[in-house]
Amino acid sequence: MKVTGQEFIDRFEEYCPQYLAEAGDPVGLHIGTLNKPINRVMMTLDVRPEVVQEAIDKKIDLIVAKHPPIFRSIKRLTTDDFQTKMYADLLKHDISVYAAHTNMDIVKPGLNDWFCEDLELEVVDFITPTHRFGYKKLVIYTPRSHSLILREALGKIGVGSYGENYEFCSFTSNGQGRFKPINEAKPYIGSLDEIEVVEEDKLEFIFPEKLESKVIQTIIKAHPYEEPAFDIFDITNMKDTYGLGRIGKLKEPISLIEFTQKVKRTFNLDGLRLITDTKDKQIQTVAICGGSGEKFYRDALRKGADVYITGDVYYHTAHDMIEEKLSVIDPGHYIEQRCKEKYVELFNTWKAKNNWDISFIMSETNTNPFEFI
Repeated sequence: MKVTGQEFIDRFEEYCPQYLAEAGDPVGLHIGTLNKPINRVMMTLDVRPEVVQEAIDKKIDLIVAKHPPIFRSIKRLTTDDFQTKMYADLLKHDISVYAAHTNMDIVKPGLNDWFCEDLELEVVDFITPTHRFGYKKLVIYTPRSHSLILREALGKIGVGSYGENYEFCSFTSNGQGRFKPINEAKPYIGSLDEIEVVEEDKLEFIFPEKLESKVIQTIIKAHPYEEPAFDIFDITNMKDTYGLGRIGKLKEPISLIEFTQKVKRTFNLDGLRLITDTKDKQIQTVAICGGSGEKFYRDALRKGADVYITGDVYYHTAHDMIEEKLSVIDPGHYIEQRCKEKYVELFNTWKAKNNWDISFIMSETNTNPFEFI
């Protein structure tokens, strides 16, 4: 089945919604259009000139990037500058660019969960919460002939999903609906000025409050009645909490140096930076935040972390970390390239499930600006 960019991104945002991004984070479509058929999609960490050339050579239609290519406003679009020439090359070759940044970190399971998986850590908490969403209950009445249609339509947008392992959950009870069409009504069932009795189903679901407007749109589209009868209630005892970073537990305590070597092997690093007041310590509780997460180190301390893994630690902040007895492993920013493999795996599961005629590839360009010599 042929797929448009918008259809693919709609599915992507069901998994990794924009509303999970930190305030001010420029996620979403950056360059080009999603209103076109796509045949080849490339997943990348960064959008740099050499990545764009790779996309051109491989005839890519859409780039999905972890790091937004346009982070600050552009004042001029001259092709004498390497950065703006890159944007011109993308437009010239009709390559669209979509970015998911902090929402890719915050979503469950997301990049930090995969880091924990790689390091054999059991995730027990976030480092710092960022979002808290409630749930609502939908009760809707429909002629029995349309129960399955409504359950399917609502389930496809996430209504009736519980946790990570259940979806399309609902409850159905049977009864009789009564109504009398009057004036200029155009009833799906029944006649004007006559009371009609219909065998109906009462369908009950729960859904995340963020979906409410989409739920109402779907009901209007899928329900056969001119005036669908439904109720939406607040649920006070269910909340979903999201956050940046993860707190994980090793099965058994190990030495800081042994764990540091494990980090180095796991992420295939030539080197890393260790910040500690003493190398002679045992660790079991690990905090991790991909990218530049130094500003959350006190949150990691409050959560009882023995060691914190994050990148781009500032010199003076490192001194503060030592004073506060927190050991920190700085493996660099580039470990976030893990997103390329994991998301291509995920995209291919969607491809198989939906019979998409589309190819997903990982960028092979190394965009790490640092090396150890």
